[in-house]
Amino acid sequence: MLPIKFEEHAQLQSLGINAASIGFNTLTMNSDRFISVRENINNVSQVAIVDLHNNNELLRRPITADAVVMHPSSKVLALKASTQLQVFNLDTKTKLNACVMNEEVVLMKWISESTLALITSQAVYHWSMDGTSNPVQVFARHANLSSCQIINYNVSADAKWMVLVGISAPQGRVQGSMQLYSTERGVSQFIEGHAAAFTQITLEDATVPTNLFAFAVRTATGEAKLQIIEIDHQQGAPAFNKIAVQVFFPPEMAADFPVAMQISRKYGIVFLVTKMGFVHLYDIETGICIYMNRCSDDSFFIATDYSATSGMLAINKRGQVVSVSVDEDTIIPFILNSLNNTDLAIRLASRGGLAGADELYVTRFNQLFASGAYNDAAKVAAKSPRGILRSRETIERFKGIQAMPGQLSPILQYFGLLLEGDGLNKYEAIELAGPILQQGRKQLLDKWIKEEKIECSEELGDFIKPQDTALALSVYLRGGVPHKVVQCFAELGQFDKIVKYAKTINYTPDYPSLLYMMARVNPDQTVAFANSLITDPEGPYIDAEKVVDVFQSQNLVQQATAFLLDYLKPNREQDAQLQTRLLEMNLLYAPQVADAILSTGSLTHYDRVTIGPLCEKAGLYQRALEHFTDIHDILRVIPLAQANVSTEWLVNYFGNLGVDETLKCIDEMLTTNLRQNLQLVVQVAIKYSELLQPKHLIALFEKFKSNEGLYYYLGSIVNMSQDPLVHFKYIQASCRTGNLREAERICRESDYYDAEAVKNFLKEANLSDKLPLIIVCDRFNFVHDLVLYLYRNNGQAFIEKYVQMVNPSRTPEVIAGLLDIGCDEDVIKALLHSVTGEFAIGKLCDMVEERNRLKMLLPWLNQRATEGSQDPDVYNALAKIYVDTSNNPEPFLKENNFYDPRTIGKYCEKRDPFLAVIAYEKGKCDYELLHVTNENGLFKQQARYLISRRDLGLWQYALQENNEYRQDVIDQVVSTALPECTDPEDVSLTVKAFMNADLPNELIELLEKIILEESAFSGYKTLQNLLIFTAVKADPDRVMDYINQLDNFDAEDVAKVCIGEELFEEAFAIFNKYKVNVNALDVLIDHIHDLDRAYEFTAKVDEPGAWSRLAKAQLDQGQIKEAIDSYIRAQDTSNYLEVSRSAMREAKYDDLVRFLQMARQHSREPFIESELLFAYAKTDRLTDLEDMLSTPTVAQVQEIADRCFQDHLFEAAKLMYQNVSNYASLSRTLVYLKDYQGAVDCARKAGNTRVWREVMQECLFQKEFRLAQICGLQVIVHAEELDAVVKMYERDGHIDQVMALLENGLGLERAHMGMFTQLATLYSQYAPEKLMEHLQLFVSRINIPKAIRACQQAHLWRELIFLYVHYDEADNATVAMMDHGQAWEHAAFKDIIVKVSNIDLYYKALKFYLNQHPMLLNDLLAVLAPRINHTRVVQFFEKSDNIPLIKSYLLSVQQVNNKAVNAALNDLFIEEEDHDSLRDSLDHHDNVDTMGLARRLEKHESLEFRRIAAHLYKTKSRFTKSIDLSKHDRLFKDAIHTAAASKDPAVAEELLQYFIDIGQRVCYVAMLYYCYDLLRPDLILELSWRHRLRDFSMPYFINFIKEQTDKIGHLDEEVQKLKIALFTMPDEPPAAASGAPMMNQPMMIDWNSSMPSSQVPQAAPSDMYGQWHQ
Repeated sequence: MLPIKFEEHAQLQSLGINAASIGFNTLTMNSDRFISVRENINNVSQVAIVDLHNNNELLRRPITADAVVMHPSSKVLALKASTQLQVFNLDTKTKLNACVMNEEVVLMKWISESTLALITSQAVYHWSMDGTSNPVQVFARHANLSSCQIINYNVSADAKWMVLVGISAPQGRVQGSMQLYSTERGVSQFIEGHAAAFTQITLEDATVPTNLFAFAVRTATGEAKLQIIEIDHQQGAPAFNKIAVQVFFPPEMAADFPVAMQISRKYGIVFLVTKMGFVHLYDIETGICIYMNRCSDDSFFIATDYSATSGMLAINKRGQVVSVSVDEDTIIPFILNSLNNTDLAIRLASRGGLAGADELYVTRFNQLFASGAYNDAAKVAAKSPRGILRSRETIERFKGIQAMPGQLSPILQYFGLLLEGDGLNKYEAIELAGPILQQGRKQLLDKWIKEEKIECSEELGDFIKPQDTALALSVYLRGGVPHKVVQCFAELGQFDKIVKYAKTINYTPDYPSLLYMMARVNPDQTVAFANSLITDPEGPYIDAEKVVDVFQSQNLVQQATAFLLDYLKPNREQDAQLQTRLLEMNLLYAPQVADAILSTGSLTHYDRVTIGPLCEKAGLYQRALEHFTDIHDILRVIPLAQANVSTEWLVNYFGNLGVDETLKCIDEMLTTNLRQNLQLVVQVAIKYSELLQPKHLIALFEKFKSNEGLYYYLGSIVNMSQDPLVHFKYIQASCRTGNLREAERICRESDYYDAEAVKNFLKEANLSDKLPLIIVCDRFNFVHDLVLYLYRNNGQAFIEKYVQMVNPSRTPEVIAGLLDIGCDEDVIKALLHSVTGEFAIGKLCDMVEERNRLKMLLPWLNQRATEGSQDPDVYNALAKIYVDTSNNPEPFLKENNFYDPRTIGKYCEKRDPFLAVIAYEKGKCDYELLHVTNENGLFKQQARYLISRRDLGLWQYALQENNEYRQDVIDQVVSTALPECTDPEDVSLTVKAFMNADLPNELIELLEKIILEESAFSGYKTLQNLLIFTAVKADPDRVMDYINQLDNFDAEDVAKVCIGEELFEEAFAIFNKYKVNVNALDVLIDHIHDLDRAYEFTAKVDEPGAWSRLAKAQLDQGQIKEAIDSYIRAQDTSNYLEVSRSAMREAKYDDLVRFLQMARQHSREPFIESELLFAYAKTDRLTDLEDMLSTPTVAQVQEIADRCFQDHLFEAAKLMYQNVSNYASLSRTLVYLKDYQGAVDCARKAGNTRVWREVMQECLFQKEFRLAQICGLQVIVHAEELDAVVKMYERDGHIDQVMALLENGLGLERAHMGMFTQLATLYSQYAPEKLMEHLQLFVSRINIPKAIRACQQAHLWRELIFLYVHYDEADNATVAMMDHGQAWEHAAFKDIIVKVSNIDLYYKALKFYLNQHPMLLNDLLAVLAPRINHTRVVQFFEKSDNIPLIKSYLLSVQQVNNKAVNAALNDLFIEEEDHDSLRDSLDHHDNVDTMGLARRLEKHESLEFRRIAAHLYKTKSRFTKSIDLSKHDRLFKDAIHTAAASKDPAVAEELLQYFIDIGQRVCYVAMLYYCYDLLRPDLILELSWRHRLRDFSMPYFINFIKEQTDKIGHLDEEVQKLKIALFTMPDEPPAAASGAPMMNQPMMIDWNSSMPSSQVPQAAPSDMYGQWHQ
């Protein structure tokens, strides 16, 4: 039996912390929550943070810092880098503070939630995180600590004392040095010591705690001590004697010393840890050693408080995070049995509330109480462990003791001791609250509550509430009674605090009831509160429908509207019903508000069918139209709407109707009142013309013969319309309404009307102003009809006006029309001379010429020519007249430059071709001239024109092959035209034309004549080239002769042409003639394809360039050896790439070696040397290869090695990989060479994942499992490789090996989540017995969703539920537990079910328990009670007839006053005939069907139940019914009380008469007592006289007479006082005699003052009858 508990909380190495980083310099721990470790992984600095409170969650951050320390309770990290300090919040990712120190910080430690201590080499600083202040120096370091390593720093609770701890190593031992500093005194003291701590302890009979300082030291002599001293002694506190006790160290632990000290405030125990792993426990008050033992074989180096057990948390060098705590169950027995120290056991049990000394306390208490030492007994009870003596029994015992005179009662002494200590529990608090409230000292009770001297409970709150609701609220708040807290907030009107409080404690009040109560008191505040409930970010907490119900139930339309307007702003579809309700209530009570709401358009989802008729009834016709869709409704409302709705809106409204509906409405409006509605109809027609279609609207207007409406409507759309009907009808309407200018405009500007129809309409209309008709005919080419119409209707003036003013360009058509109708020629000439505007003269001439009247225009044409006109049409007409009249046309055609040659030439072709040639030549009308000369045989003129024209295009046209006149032209060119030429350009262009026309024979003959015969052009190089070129194409046999005869030609160009025409011998002859040997060789190789002749030619010329060219040809022909020989003779290495590729392609590696050796002598190219290496490898010349590798080389060894590897030349590849130290590739090569151990060694050197994987795969194939595992451990740390590795093992059936691989991999530093998850999956498939243990150990590092799927597939339900719970999938865990009963556990199920989010699971769980575990239902319901719907639960169990099973649950939740719960319990009580419980239930829980229950109970066979029925009738004011029931059962006392409660004299008199009738005189007397104020004295007097009851009535009359006498006496006194006041009153003006008081004078009688209690009439006589019983 040990007095301590030793528990391991984490293993840092298992969490992935590097063992080298577990030490004092890299690890910090300021609290029992966070551990921070600085690591360096792969040269990357990181900080690992372990959260011990969050399942040892590991968080890594890439941080470069010299020191890090985590905040004790939150994710705030302090960093130090040299002299720079920074503090970061890891959650918000923000920097909280930063500073730069003047000296380097050697230690950082959080000493409070907001203060960081900084220890430098010179001083100690405190740095507050509140604001951005800089560190403040607290004190300077003592000189004796200058050479010490600082290991700890502590501050007392009141921050008045600090201790700095350091160690040094003089003479090979660890020496401890401490500096104790007092802030009040400002002085330091040096102390030798290794560990120290501050604490507070409350000594016996002390009212204030004592501050203590404890430290431990091991001196140079090996002696070790623990010393405890008092600091800052307070006045009135008991003195604490200094304690110094020996600390035992085993002899073999000579180097051991204290490392850390923590003091438990709860138990008053000092925990001392030594370097070698020993733990010592000492009592702080006495210094007694309680326990000492070694707990770890590894050294501890850091420790802190462990708040969960008030113990100590420490870390050793192995990375174990362990806690040492007091075992509350065994420490007291251990002290009693092992230490035999009763006093220490009692003191420690009292201090820590520990078990084990209970009997000692009870015995001692009884002894003291029996001896009369009540004060000492009270102290024992007050300090009893766990309050075992602080019970109701103890209170009653103290209450039963009478107080001594002049002294406080023992009970008050007892309470006083408790108040000086920890305070009162709930029973003591209730007991003390009674007298305190009776004395009216509520402030004292409030003070104790605030000082937490009283345990707040629901019972205490209920006790206080009738006296002070605010004080009760304080109690409920501290006691955690949410429903009572909410009730108090509501009663105090502090509604704004309800939601905040409910959120704070996660409680859901009955908000509908609260709102109902608020609405009755403060409706406006209710709106704000309801909005806050609805819009709360974590809400809504109430359904909006219920809020509206509350407001409507109290007819608060304005408040309901205000609430709904805010709530419905988002315009959600699901709020359609609420939108409808909002509009309904306002249309009924506030139509203007409804109109305003509808005008905003913010609500769109309400029921429009319902709202429309309501709008009509409210007179909101516009809104009604907005909602109506039936045409009959619309036609009914529109007449009413005209007077109330704006025209603009009505026009817009028609846009919402269909086409047919709109037309019906328009027809109805025009039918009803055409004049009144015409304007509106026109506006509608204009706006919706396109939709309604103009043809329908025009038909409507024409139906009602409304030309005016038609004019205004069409006038608005005609400018945008393209409908011919619109334009035509508008012209008609304009003319009919007299708007001729508008008709004229449309005729002029519109392009869309039917011109024929308009023309006919205007002709029929016969308007006085013919301008619209003129415009239409002019625009649409009805000029002939116009002229005919005007001429026949004597409108010559309009004709002149037309050509002079309207459109002079129509003059030709007018003249033609006049000629056609036979108008006089003089009239026509006069009209023509009167036109001053421009018109088409050519058109005029053409029209007149068509009518053979052209000569008529000669005077007018001459006039225009004389006026200087340059219009071609004028001169064309003159030319035609001159040609026709043969009036000397040649000079005019040659000299005049204004006529059109093409036109006149065409005109003359049939009349005189020579005149046509003149005109064409003047105008350079080439093709027309060729045509006319060909047609008329004028080839000489044509040949001369072609040569002089110098136009190749024209030559091409003339010399085209299909020209039947080509030869005639050629003959004229050669015989006549060309000999006449003296310009070389003419000759050159002519030759080129012949060439282009592909006339080689003719051209050759011509050129031979020019070149070979003596001529001016025979020496031209161009012509010689041309001659040879032509011969090449036309007569190749002559080419060789021309080459030999001619010397002035371009040899290279000619040779190329010869090659192009496959005249290879001629080309070779040209190159040979001009000594171009390489080109000549090219011809032999590339064209003649004779390598033998080429070899002979090359040997003959013996030039390197020729050998290189020959080698290239041989290489192309696949003659590898011959090509290499030629390259060697040429010493040419330029083509080494192609040579190498060709040789490799043909596997000529021996020849390639010769070439590359030669090439290497001339060039150190990487390719050459690389290929030489490969050639050595291919020819198996490994010795040469090694020799080459041993010398400096520029070869790409790595690349060649890879090629050798691909070609399976593994030995050569091995040599080259070794040369470049490519261990990755070398490893793969060794695998193929069957050297597996070497492959693994190389893979280790390579450190490449792919290499590890390949080597592993081969080792696995060879069943080298040990080597495969070595490789696999390097592969599986990469998450992306893990699946492939597992599949590889599984494919080959090596299941045990892959599980062993993963198990070994879990301990790796780089172990990742995938490994843990994959192992879990394998366990689920192949070793399910191992899965649960694996999950429990590593659940935080497993991919839970993936593990869940694996468990589901393997049907491992317990493991599945475990995973669901840890993945916060409480819903799925619950369902799985219910579906798979073998995995069900009651305790676990209760823990899980309260976390589900799907409420339906609660009821499924109830059904499950009902079927499987019915006896545990109440236990489950106790857990679910705050979350389930009690009504639904009752209904569920009622259906299955199992209500008795849940009786305990129903009793526990009856306090919520739920109707269903009450009804179920009441039925149960009736069934069990438990009338007491039924009566109690009805008295305290009124939410029942009272009348139904009363009717049911009044027929019950049990008297008590019928009595309850009478009671229920009484509560519902059914007094007569209640009294009848009581009379029936002769429960006269109940009947009398009911009559008194009724306050109805008739009821009382009837019951009184009943008692007289049945002779119950005692009841008669009781009636007189209880119903005193309801019975008339005259009635009593009469009944007494008639029934001889005077003696029984006498007390009543005595009391009545006394009461009357007192009243009369009192009135007499008041009258006397008034008389005295009147007689002593000074004289006053007559006005003051009025019965009413003067202004600003007090009333003589204060009606607000109350009468003295002795003078107030009593409702009943004093209790002078004694006790009455039936």
